[in-house]
Amino acid sequence: MTLLDATARTGAVARLNPLSKLAASALIALPLILTLDAVSAGVALALECLLLPFAGLRWREFWLRTWPVWVAAPLTAVTIALYGEASGRVYVEWLLLRVSDGSLELALATLLRVLAIALPSVVLFVTVDPADLADGLAQILRLPARFVLGALAGLRMVGLFLDDWRALELARRARGVADRGRIRRFAGMAFALLVLSIRRGSKLATAMEARGFGAPGRRTWARESHFGPGDIALVAVGAAISAVAVLAAVLTGAWNFILGPS
Repeated sequence: MTLLDATARTGAVARLNPLSKLAASALIALPLILTLDAVSAGVALALECLLLPFAGLRWREFWLRTWPVWVAAPLTAVTIALYGEASGRVYVEWLLLRVSDGSLELALATLLRVLAIALPSVVLFVTVDPADLADGLAQILRLPARFVLGALAGLRMVGLFLDDWRALELARRARGVADRGRIRRFAGMAFALLVLSIRRGSKLATAMEARGFGAPGRRTWARESHFGPGDIALVAVGAAISAVAVLAAVLTGAWNFILGPS
């Protein structure tokens, strides 16, 4: 089962190798992690918005997938504005709360930074099929097949957690033990889910070993993973976005290397 309905996987980026999406998102995020300024994050975000129509997501799907980012980014900015490092003119000061020019600048930079890092990651990975990613990790990056297959099997089991949780809740309600004590009920259900997941994991490991998934030697794969010109172009686009963002920040004097001397 894919992470996105097959009808939405029609964009140019959606059909590319998952490894190229991973590399592009990493190239975009790396320079933004190393600096905290509004210029580099704003430039990167603007360039990313130009490429969103090619991601293969319908607008409704886009908003459904990214709404946590749009909620978390302003909340983070508000926190920085109220409690960030004060500098320049102070507008509000009360106990630990202090709003100043410096805190507002940091809040704006944080807002743009969170959006510029999170949006491409969500948009690129929402169209990734776990099996395609496993094929790329094993065939292109040459990661150990046993590790890749185990991770793929575990990832596919994650979707069962919600079903197990609903089944546990219905079972407890049927026995009349889920009417009160929400915290105690949550703890009991969480422990039951943990036990159930361990048992299922043990059975899955035994079944995979019985079918030869842990056998030594070189494996064959049902589908060949390709890293073609389109994948190279996506990685180049990610590198170009980073380069333009860093260059704009350096030329405007806004570059703020957070690992440098204070």
